[in-house]
Amino acid sequence: MADIKADAAVAKDDLVIPLIDFSLFLSEDPASKKAAASTILDGFQNAGFIYLKNHGIPASTVTEVFSNSAKFFARSKEEKDALSWYSPEANRGYTAQGREKTTLLDDKDAVEALRKQVPDLKESLEIGREGEPGMPNMWPSTEGDEEAKVFKETMLAFHGTCKNLHMQIMRAIALGMGIEESWFDGFTDVGDNTLRLLHYPGVEKKVFRREDGQLQVRAGEHSDYGSITLLFQDSRGGLQVRSPKGTFVDATPIPGTIVINAGDLLARWSNDTIKSTKHRVVEPPPSEEDEKNDTYPPRYSVAYFCNPNFDRMIEAIPGTYEETGKKYEGIKSGDYLVRRLTATY
Repeated sequence: MADIKADAAVAKDDLVIPLIDFSLFLSEDPASKKAAASTILDGFQNAGFIYLKNHGIPASTVTEVFSNSAKFFARSKEEKDALSWYSPEANRGYTAQGREKTTLLDDKDAVEALRKQVPDLKESLEIGREGEPGMPNMWPSTEGDEEAKVFKETMLAFHGTCKNLHMQIMRAIALGMGIEESWFDGFTDVGDNTLRLLHYPGVEKKVFRREDGQLQVRAGEHSDYGSITLLFQDSRGGLQVRSPKGTFVDATPIPGTIVINAGDLLARWSNDTIKSTKHRVVEPPPSEEDEKNDTYPPRYSVAYFCNPNFDRMIEAIPGTYEETGKKYEGIKSGDYLVRRLTATY
């Protein structure tokens, strides 16, 4: 097998997040493909995070998505509020700043108390697969609005593009685990995934200097719920990943890469052989430009939350439980996601 040594995108406090050339997995060379798959699995098992370069999504496509996202969030409060997120079962629609609280807590009352005390400084729009009966996506009206038409077309196309990459990454995980490369295909072909557009508005620096000792964050410490998350960052930074030492380490943006992390359901699915690592978004690292101003500029990111098909039962993957036994009972993917989302909003 070819020996592929990945560069480290992040290396601090025993947290090593590899930077992996995904074109090696997509190549026709079996040895390179297998070695890349092993490196990807190793990154998820040890850090819970990887960076991917040469992932096949053109930079121009990502730029177009970010541009359309910024235009959406520049719409009036009334327009956005009319598209409000309406249920955990659908997980579609607009969430105004202060409504969602990302946290490790799963008790609804505790989450509500924390939301009031330290609100997250972000707004978002969730977009699911189109055409799900009774669960419509919440689009700006396209009647007489060319910008809204382009927005809808762009986001639906990107949802499909990311779905294809999700399937490829799960094939890499399967190959790395020594099971049939297509093993996850029947769990990922429907595309029960969520495209989340995120806007962290510009904020005065003094907001982060709380007198009550609480850490003001843009998004609180949490782990993701599903299988994997594809995260596209702008250049602002602020994402931090929890290290094995308990510290939080900057996951600095690297142009042209996607940050990918494993979620709670994949950790459960893998019988905890894969890590779902906690992370948060905090005050951005200072820059020379920031020193001249009393405010931080806005931050934009795009997260694509990948899930197994909602009607599939999730039980330990072959090869993960034969020696230790299964740690978790089987659960339907959709039921698990609804349970987690119900506590968050």
